[in-house]
Parts: sequence; C-alpha cells; structure tokens
Amino acid sequence: MARNWLWGPVSGLGLSVAAVVVLIDQAHKAWMLYVYEIGARGVVTITPFFDLVLVWNQGISYGLLPQEGMLGRLGLILFALGASLALTVWLGSLTSKLAAVSIGLIIGGAIGNAIDRVIYGAVADFFSFHAFGLEWYIFNIADTAIVAGVVGLLYDSLFRGHKKVGNPSKM
Repeated sequence: MARNWLWGPVSGLGLSVAAVVVLIDQAHKAWMLYVYEIGARGVVTITPFFDLVLVWNQGISYGLLPQEGMLGRLGLILFALGASLALTVWLGSLTSKLAAVSIGLIIGGAIGNAIDRVIYGAVADFFSFHAFGLEWYIFNIADTAIVAGVVGLLYDSLFRGHKKVGNPSKM
C-alpha cells in the first residue's frame, strides 16, 4: 500500500502541537502588549537574572538580518511559511512521536513569529536572561518552542533514531 507523502501516522500529533504553540504564543503576546502593557512599563525586574521587557525584533534569532523595509519583512514571512510547509511534508514521513512533537514545536514557533511580522511588522520579544554582566538575547514563547523543537530533533536523531547494530564494545 502506498503511503500518502503529506500525511503520516504522527502528522496529527505534530500539527496539533503546532496549533497549540501558535495559540499560546499569540495569546501571551496579546496579554503582554494589551493587558500587562509591557511597552509602558519598560524593564520589569523579576529576579536578579531575569527581566521582562518589550523589544521589537525586525530580524531573525539574535536580531540577525534585520529587515526594516516591507520587502525584507515579506521575505522573512515567506521564508517562515515555506519552512513550515517543508517541515509539514517531512512530518508526513515520520513515525517517531518525539520527532513529530519537535517538528510541531518548530512549525508553531515559526508561524507564531510570522504572524507578528504580518500584524506588527516585527516580532515581539519579552524574556531577558542576564548574569555576571552577560545578557543573552531577548526572546518569546515562539522562540522557546523552536529551540525546544531543535533539541528534541537532535535527541531523537542521536539517541532514538538510529538502531545500534552489533556490540559496540567489540568494534
């Protein structure tokens, strides 16, 4: 029996995770912007190493490739949607639940940030970790989902995706 190239045994799981990530990410951003009004509060210190602050990221991770113009913003939106489509096709070929959840996290994060670019022209980031004079980049829930998805894929690939053949101690 030929398998559908777009839909596989764990596609529903992965796409459900993606939908949940988009909903949580967008609800959190709306709450931070319009209820908590983080933009009017400036930097809100939560702990000595964690602050809440509003930063509009016009680029990709770490503020790389900033795109201030409409054409650049459209390019980033199309890239996120194209990557999400490619990941959805890949999801159709998977059988691992961990890989499906990981792909879903990445798709959801990419779409969540693409929605920001469509609505606001940039991605709303809020979480700032810092310690000992070092400040990591400021990020949001969508970014966290993308990183968690990549970590999950790496774990699945390194420790679960390959069957060991023979006894490694005799090799």
